[in-house]
Amino acid sequence: MVEEIKSNKVYTPKEARDFLKVSESTMKRMLKSGIIKAYKVSGQHRIWGDEILRLVSPKLESRVYKAYKDFRTKTKNIIEKW
Repeated sequence: MVEEIKSNKVYTPKEARDFLKVSESTMKRMLKSGIIKAYKVSGQHRIWGDEILRLVSPKLESRVYKAYKDFRTKTKNIIEKW
């Protein structure tokens, strides 16, 4: 049975990976790039439940699409200037 994500609970990267259904390497990239905010405690990452919930929020999806669209437009304009 899947546990409910609690916003005020602290999770390990492995627990977050299990919720998000991503691989270890994907989780490392997400942490390194700042897609998911984590805190280091004794050299190990810890992630608040709020951060996991933010990633699965429908609001994030629309912001990601807008960011991708802006990036695509800027890239297209740069290429056209060549």
